[in-house]
Amino acid sequence: MNFPSKLIEDAVTEISRLPGIGKKTALRLALHLLKQNEVHTEALTLALTRMRSEIQYCKTCHNISDAEECSICKSHRRDATLICVVEDIRDVLAIENTNQFLGKYHVLGGVISPIQGIGPEELKIESLLNRIDTVLIDSPIQEVILALSATMEGDTTSFYLAKKLKEKGIKVSTIARGIPVGGELEFTDEVTLGRSILTRINYSSD
Repeated sequence: MNFPSKLIEDAVTEISRLPGIGKKTALRLALHLLKQNEVHTEALTLALTRMRSEIQYCKTCHNISDAEECSICKSHRRDATLICVVEDIRDVLAIENTNQFLGKYHVLGGVISPIQGIGPEELKIESLLNRIDTVLIDSPIQEVILALSATMEGDTTSFYLAKKLKEKGIKVSTIARGIPVGGELEFTDEVTLGRSILTRINYSSD
């Protein structure tokens, strides 16, 4: 791709480093920014710079935060006895958007993957275990929900965590995995269908 300006080329190169953005989309975005009022471009630049330099990770759950402790961990409206363990910050956002979970979180920062050289030591597992040990006496953690991906790595991580948590006498549960709403059985993969049968629940017509 030939560029009329080295400055445009440099901008396109940097924008195209973002996931899911090719050179053509990057060029379209760069030209769009060029047409905008300079104030808007400067505001975008400042927002990105501040995000990169000022954002923190919660000292308790490792979620992104504007302060040392995130708003979820500080909230007295959340159930401190219930922790949902997730792989990534994006999973926290996804669960929060359902408005169905009122407990707190713990972000592992990945899953166990021997092929990629990721073991338990590279994840925030020790932090989770220490968190359980040092929790306030008046609100001890009663249940940990494992909300990890239904992959071999996710299942390996869940198995490892379940063993560690049960040694501490903590109730361990996992999110249900089954047929999506509106899904048809014939188009459902065998693993999902099999898990749906194994994790079946009582039928209620109420």
